[in-house]
Amino acid sequence: QVQLEESGGGLVQAGGSVRLSCVTSGRTFSPYTMGWFRQAPGKEREFVAAISWSGGSTMYADSVKGRFTISRDNAKRTVYLQMNSLKPEDTAVYYCAADVSMAIRKNANSYEYWGQGTQVTVSS
Repeated sequence: QVQLEESGGGLVQAGGSVRLSCVTSGRTFSPYTMGWFRQAPGKEREFVAAISWSGGSTMYADSVKGRFTISRDNAKRTVYLQMNSLKPEDTAVYYCAADVSMAIRKNANSYEYWGQGTQVTVSS
């Protein structure tokens, strides 16, 4: 089993920045692909970013490309999402997720483990 816990969410003004963290516990962290997803009220959960187990490969949703950066520190068993130039439409609950395969995938169904989520609210 793998447990994931997100932190770092909150209220921020448009144009501001927030860094989310996701700490894992349980099974060995390193071999997992890690992803961030988000879900806004009344909308489906959507892919935000993913990073390979080595950190050498990343993938982003078009809506966040150039503004968000995913990274990981395997020694700390932590994955990060640095969010810059935030927009009101970025408001959502953000979830981190772990995929035990080596592939980087956008499909939420590919991820076996999920955190409880952290709220990010961007005011205009």
